[in-house]
Amino acid sequence: MIRILYCICRNPLAEILKSEAIKDSVAPVVAEFSSRGPNPILPGILKPDISAPGVNILAAYSPIAPLSEDPLDKRSVKYNIPSGTSMSCPHVAGVVAYVKTFHPDWSPSAIKSAIMTTAWTMKHSENGDTEFAHGSGHINPLEAINPGLVYETLKPDYIKMLCSLGYSDELLRIISGDNSTCPKDSDIESQKDLNYPSMQANVTRDKPFEITFNRTVTNVGLANSTYKANVSQQPQNVSIKVEPVVLSFKSLKEKKSFTVTVTGSLGKPFLSSSLVWSDGKHSVRSPIVVYYPPFD
Repeated sequence: MIRILYCICRNPLAEILKSEAIKDSVAPVVAEFSSRGPNPILPGILKPDISAPGVNILAAYSPIAPLSEDPLDKRSVKYNIPSGTSMSCPHVAGVVAYVKTFHPDWSPSAIKSAIMTTAWTMKHSENGDTEFAHGSGHINPLEAINPGLVYETLKPDYIKMLCSLGYSDELLRIISGDNSTCPKDSDIESQKDLNYPSMQANVTRDKPFEITFNRTVTNVGLANSTYKANVSQQPQNVSIKVEPVVLSFKSLKEKKSFTVTVTGSLGKPFLSSSLVWSDGKHSVRSPIVVYYPPFD
């Protein structure tokens, strides 16, 4: 439009109006084409981790890349409005860099935890596959810089996870770069104890189960703080208990451990809840998912 005006007017003027924000009570919603869980390789790890904007995103585009699937389409553009994980991923990468500027000493796992535990909760009524569609929720950059607590995943945690997949010591050392060996208790069941900001387990349909998740959090909020545990909902025929229900910290970087025990039986393919640790200022949320395979 501006080019047309320039051609027909000697002194063209263009006015750029302020954009208008319109609240959508349904948003955010995961796109239909977005990949879903559960994780086929690691059934004890919830995937995806997080949801981020990825539909109709204005982005730089390679001028030599095809603009469409039409072989006769020879157009060349520097910008495009694509959709997909390739668009949501840069949003998350940008938030990682943003959090890193506030906390240059944080590990990648601490930053990941901050992003996951501060995400906006997404409506299950609008996202039918729930956590298998959006993970911990929709990314919230402003909250991610001050999460209160973080779940840090260390090298021994990852070694144990790799060993649970059947890695030999030889293959493990190629990845670790040292003389690591597999712990004796690194079986498939140990995956759920990876110190991750979410909790997931698969069970057998209609059979009683008891699952205990072991987690450790690090205080990155207020030096003197007390967090209380709250389980968002107790699904039917299932009990979720946290022990202890109070974590008291006296210094920054202090660590506290707790367990989450889920007992009951699963008559439907999937149940979800969440654990929130709160000190009145911070809300540290972790989804809890139990399902029986195959999940379609």
